[in-house]
Amino acid sequence: MSADASGLITTHPDGCPRCGWAGLDPIYVAYHDTEWGVPEFDSRALYEKLILDGFQAGLSWITILRRRDGFRRAFEGFEPERVARFTDGDVERLMGDTGIIRNRAKIRGAISGARAWLAIEESGPGFSPFLWDFCDGRPIQTNATSRADIATETEVSRRMGKALKAQGFTFCGPTIVHAFMQAVGMVNDHLTGCHRHGPCAASAEGRHP
Repeated sequence: MSADASGLITTHPDGCPRCGWAGLDPIYVAYHDTEWGVPEFDSRALYEKLILDGFQAGLSWITILRRRDGFRRAFEGFEPERVARFTDGDVERLMGDTGIIRNRAKIRGAISGARAWLAIEESGPGFSPFLWDFCDGRPIQTNATSRADIATETEVSRRMGKALKAQGFTFCGPTIVHAFMQAVGMVNDHLTGCHRHGPCAASAEGRHP
């Protein structure tokens, strides 16, 4: 694997240039190539991704990826209707589950987030439109060429985070929300030299209805 002069694009043995953070871990490479930056419009999938980003706070994303199957089992497929009914007993059950990150505040945050998700679904057009409206339904193209071009938070992520908090979500500060926006394709922060930049940019044509 070779790196360009900035150290931000790496060319892998398969000949594909990738964002440097993808590294060589097969799980991370697959995530970079098939998920990160791809626009996600499914409300339930967006709930899962937002909650997992909250669990990541203070940790590396690869830690979450390696436990994602465990999280899905523990949180019943991240079906908000099911998670919203979790009780204090479920919190204690999850605190003993070694397949997830056992953080009481984050577990409770997933439950309160599920209840907030239901409220948004019932009172308006749905969770997905609620989120995508912050970027006018279309992925933001940053055309970053180096790490210096990539923000850790933006005015949009600050506004989205405040709105989510007002609805009852936790662990939704502007940095976490911006990472979430990158992951679900609301922001295309693949570097322009990455082989995924173009396909993710092209997907911007798939504007949210």
